[in-house]
Formats: sequence, structure tokens, C-alpha cells
Amino acid sequence: MAGLTRPTTVGSPPGASTFAWQDTPWIVQPGEPNAVTQTTLRQYLATLNRKGLPEATQGVWLQTGSQFLASNQGTTPLPAASLTKVATSLAALQTWGPDHQFETLISATGPIENGVLQGDLVVQGSGDPLLVWEEAIALGNALQQLGLTKVAGNLVLTGDFAMNFETQPQKAGALFKQALNAKDWSDEVAAQHQQLPPGTPRPQIAIAGTVQVITYGTDFLPKQLLLVRHRSLPLTDILKLMNIYSNNVIADSLAHSIGGAALIAQQAAIAAGIPQNEIRLKNGSGLGTENQISPRAVCAMFVAIQRYLQFRSLTIADLFPVAGTDYGTIDYRSLPLAAVVKTGTLNDVSALAGVVPTRDRGLVWFTIINRGTDLEDLRQQQDNLLQALVNRWGAVTTRPVALSSSHTEGVAKRLGAVDRNEIIRSTIPVSIDSRH
Repeated sequence: MAGLTRPTTVGSPPGASTFAWQDTPWIVQPGEPNAVTQTTLRQYLATLNRKGLPEATQGVWLQTGSQFLASNQGTTPLPAASLTKVATSLAALQTWGPDHQFETLISATGPIENGVLQGDLVVQGSGDPLLVWEEAIALGNALQQLGLTKVAGNLVLTGDFAMNFETQPQKAGALFKQALNAKDWSDEVAAQHQQLPPGTPRPQIAIAGTVQVITYGTDFLPKQLLLVRHRSLPLTDILKLMNIYSNNVIADSLAHSIGGAALIAQQAAIAAGIPQNEIRLKNGSGLGTENQISPRAVCAMFVAIQRYLQFRSLTIADLFPVAGTDYGTIDYRSLPLAAVVKTGTLNDVSALAGVVPTRDRGLVWFTIINRGTDLEDLRQQQDNLLQALVNRWGAVTTRPVALSSSHTEGVAKRLGAVDRNEIIRSTIPVSIDSRH
């Protein structure tokens, strides 16, 4: 048996001391497997083998606290699909911290006279990957509070700007322009407005000109009047939405701002204490089989995230979907209640990783990476394996604190909050750095 152990508190019920410290389990090495767990794993692999899926293409790693439980191809990098987003989440936390907010600055190149901006409206982005309809509507309302109803000039974009998951600058600008004027709203925009608090105004700011994209910064533009500073949701909320819906645009946007896939792999390996060769990334989203991570490395990254967050009054439930609470990619799954997981899917890859609370073993961290094309069946077999383990070790009756979110409402409810738009209207230097 590998790893370190800690004494059980005398007089504690089974599993009590485990939950007391298992929110920060240590990295473990492969060792002698737990016989019962290995038997359950062998039965799972045999089921897949009967379906024509060889064991060599199926990766599994199971650990609890400091104890290695069982594995199959556990240290072999395999196509990880969207489990790659676990690495992106870890690197993002390391780069910015959980409370980081991306800023988008809205400026004017001329005065506002009788509601008309005599100049261009300049939008300077810093890599906010979650500037969606609700956010843009709230931003438009902030501009309208300044008395702005029309822009005589153009909508000028600079910096790293995306709108509603559209990263192509011209298209992103067109969407932002649409969001500012309710007269141009599509049914989709109107529907998102309905999700905002009752009585939320519908901005009507018409922009006469076109969308212009500049790549040389704002130095050559006329002197600008900073109107509004928009701050994104905190990074933890962005990561939660990214992981619930496995949003590739958010992941790749964050990867770009961090510095690329190679840097993410390096940061994640260091933070998780695992060999660099067990994380091989092409991007931050997991699109493509070139993104390969070992099952052990995925568990280690989850553990590293949990250890990082616990000192900040957060848990992995603040970053990843929770069975029985969240939806997204875990809709219609038969996962054990209170499990915190991340899914991954490609045409011939189905993956699942995270942590399951149990009565007798405490927090069981797991990774399952399957190669095969019957994705629905692979997902069902993954759920069956987890349920079999929970049946053997006992289910918990209450959600452990280590797997409880700090929020009582969903992240989507916080989109469009007016308090993240600071009305400035002053001539100050317009300069932001997307990394800080």
C-alpha cells in the first residue's frame, strides 16, 4: 500500500476522521491495489471487453486520501477530451486567483451632446470569456444612465474581445452592437433579457457607423473619455459555467490568455506534483485526441485544486458540476449523489473524473477514460462502476463540507449584475493588461 497514513481519532464513527482531513489528500503512487476495489474494477473491464473494447484502451485510477486503490493504464497518457479543462481550471487559478475579474473598458472619442456621442464608441477587451447577452444588456443600461442614446461614429474594438462566445472580432462586434439596442434584438436576446430581474430596462443605443477592429491599441485614436468599466464575474464563476457545460470557447479563451497549452500543461504538472510527461496538451478545451492526460494526473489535478481552494473558503463544488444539483453535461446521468465531476466526450472517447463521497472510504477520487464509439453505453458503464463502489462502501447521508458549494444559487443567476459596471466618465489613460 502506497502513501502516508494518519491515525484515526479514537471514538469517532467510521469515516469521520477521513472526512476531517480528506479534503486535502496527498498525491499517491501506484502500489498494491485494494483487493476488493481491484475485483470491482476487473468486473467493469470484463464487461467492456465483452463489448469488444480491449483493456489496453481503457484508463482508470482510484484513490482515497493517501491510499491507492486500483488502476488500469493509470499512468499512461490517454485522450482526455474535456478532462483537459481540469488542467485549464488549475492553471487559471494559478495565474489569476479565484477572485480575478476581467475588465472591459468602454470609452468615447468625443463628447456626448443631447444624448448623441459625437465620435466613436471604443470597446477595449482583456479576454473576458463570459461577456454574454445578459452582461452586454447590463453594460448598455449603464451607458444609457450617462444619457447616451446614439453613437454618431463607429463601434471600435481593440484588445482581446469576444461576445456571446463569438471570438471573430467583426462578428463579436456586431453582436455587441445588437445587444446595445433593443430595437435590433433577436428572439434569443429577448429571451435572455427575461432571465434578468423584473424591471430591468431594455437599452436603446443606436450606433450609426460600422464595426471597426484595430490591432495596434488605442494610442492612435483621438483622446478618449472613459465611460464605463465593466468587470466580469469572478474567475470561480467563469470556471463553474465552463465546466458545467464543458464550454470549449471559454476554455480556449482562458488558455490563450494564460499563454497557451504548453504553459497550462507545465503549470498543472507542477501544481499537482506529477511528471510532466503525463500531461500533453494541444489546447485548453480538450478538442482533439492530441490532448492526452493520464488518469492519475487527472486525479492529482483535482486534488491540487481542492487543496488550493480550501484555504480560500471554497471547494471543487464551486468549480465543477455536482450530481443532484447541477445540470449541463451530467443531465440524465446516474451518478452517486453529491459526486463532483467533470465529463469529457469526443467521437471515440468518453471520460469522467472527480470525487465521490462514501461512508467507509471517505472521499474517493477517480478517473475513467474510455475509448469506444457507443458513448451512451460507456457513460452508463461509468455510472454503474461508481454506483457499485458506493454500494460496497456505503453512501453518505449528508453532503460533506469538502464537497459543498459556497453559493446557494446558480452562477447563471449572477449574470447581468449591475454592480459590476462602474460608471466613470473621466479622461484617464485607457490601458488594461489581460493577465493581471
